[in-house]
Amino acid sequence: MRYGFIGLGNLGGHLAASLLREGFDVTVTDLDPALGKRHLAMGKACRWADTPADLALDCDAIVTCLPSPAVSEKVLRQMLETARPGTGWIEMSTLGRDDILRLAAIAAAKGVETMEAPVTGGVHLAAQGKITVLAGGEAKLFETHRPALAAMGDKIFHMGPLGSASIIKVITNMLAFIHLVADGEALMLAKRGGLDLKTAWEAITASSGSSFVHETEGQLILNGSYDVAFTMDLALKDLGFAMRFGREFGVPLDLAGLTNQTFVRGKAAYGGAAQSTQIVKLLEDALGTDLRADGFPARLE
Repeated sequence: MRYGFIGLGNLGGHLAASLLREGFDVTVTDLDPALGKRHLAMGKACRWADTPADLALDCDAIVTCLPSPAVSEKVLRQMLETARPGTGWIEMSTLGRDDILRLAAIAAAKGVETMEAPVTGGVHLAAQGKITVLAGGEAKLFETHRPALAAMGDKIFHMGPLGSASIIKVITNMLAFIHLVADGEALMLAKRGGLDLKTAWEAITASSGSSFVHETEGQLILNGSYDVAFTMDLALKDLGFAMRFGREFGVPLDLAGLTNQTFVRGKAAYGGAAQSTQIVKLLEDALGTDLRADGFPARLE
């Protein structure tokens, strides 16, 4: 089975590389041809296509990893110009449930079957092939593509019918952003309380108050790079999805609402392209106190 992969950015580039490492035949494309160079260098199993329509000509299934629902729709419509009936579409972008259901209906009209498979865990785990994959769609389609999903991640969850994965992905991201803001406050308390920040980070990591965000993104804060390869704009997109689910399902999301407001202020201060971890810098700047400690990496490996 030949896979196509569209979107070779911070996340998608690693996912496509994982497929190639595991021996899959993959055709790749991106708006930036330079992003495909490392994939083409991985061997004869990789080919380049100039456009999504060109890519769809000879692929049995097409994976997309893109920054927004609008981009996903644009790319999908280009794919559908040439995709054969029976082609599978695996959408790994983070979309709202309504978005994936609407786009799946457009694909189905052309005989293309859709599975959503957003991922969670961070770009560094995608680079290792150890990211978590959250799939939604028909069970038969999921089983067909399970080997490809397993090549990209080591924890694979079939959440249920199409739309299910969108909900859980938004939930996980909502929690991550809440934890990020909370971790900044916790580290600032430690700093202003006169504690050594490296020791404080280690103590929190070994405590009941730890979290995945503290153990990973907390290191980037203490390094001062903030380089998590995820932007304020993307964080606000995902928090927006969460707030809409809260209204739809009748769940008051007090913490998520406060976190969303904090990220609105973060974008205003540092710009939408700033790293999402820079949300902690709002507190650093307000108090004139940097959260820095020796021995922490600039990027997660």
